[in-house]
Amino acid sequence: QVQLAESGGGLVQPGGSLRLSCAASGRTFPATVMAWYRQAPEKERELVASLTAGGSSDYSDTVKGRFRISRDRAGKMFYLQMNDLKPEDTAVYYCYAHFGVAMWGQGTQVTVSS
Repeated sequence: QVQLAESGGGLVQPGGSLRLSCAASGRTFPATVMAWYRQAPEKERELVASLTAGGSSDYSDTVKGRFRISRDRAGKMFYLQMNDLKPEDTAVYYCYAHFGVAMWGQGTQVTVSS
């Protein structure tokens, strides 16, 4: 059974950086689509960034120019590099991959606060 697991969340000051990682057990990337979502308290889950197997990426307007989605060549992990973090980036971040079926990670908390 394929499972996704995120890592790399934590507490960071405004203007700081974090890199989230997503690993899949039982499969290697690329999936058809790999993506990062986030959900802040009392808000709906929103798409942050996506990456296709063909290498096309897309970003929400709120993170464009600050975040970058990528994957490693070995196909073991994909990442979300987050720079210039703002308090409004605080949320639980989820990785998502589609291997013919949609898979979600359990989420990792990112808190941006001074």
